Amino acid sequence: MQKPSVDLVAVTISSPSLFGIYQNGKLIKSIIKEGKTSDILPEVFDELSKNYDINKIIYSKGPGSYMAIKLSFIFFKTIEIVNGIKLYGAEGFEFNRNRPIKAVGKSFFIKENGIISIKNGLEAGEFSLPENLSEINFSEDNAPLYILNPV
Repeated sequence: MQKPSVDLVAVTISSPSLFGIYQNGKLIKSIIKEGKTSDILPEVFDELSKNYDINKIIYSKGPGSYMAIKLSFIFFKTIEIVNGIKLYGAEGFEFNRNRPIKAVGKSFFIKENGIISIKNGLEAGEFSLPENLSEINFSEDNAPLYILNPV
């Protein structure tokens, strides 16, 4: 039996991680997973690759948890190289209606007038998967988006 051809969206910059399966640009399945990115990514990808033929991966390249960004990029870049699945990147703000994203301590990343900066005393926006891929901006620029120097 032939596996359905789909696209994968992964929002792994905060917990819980969100994974969306899209067929013809429309969300057909979503997975929400709590836990460490290093544990979640292989488990979810293994499960999905058994049931679907993944055409492309769109991942949240940041800002957010630096460790999650690094792990996600390395994992998905390896998949791109080994399996030939094209990797795309999207800013995390695409998945939370441009609301603040948790940074370090009491600080948050915000995006105003196209510029990402850090402010304190805000409340993080909740992440969600779009119903349709046309609702998000993604590109071949899949390099991690670090606002501060990576540790």
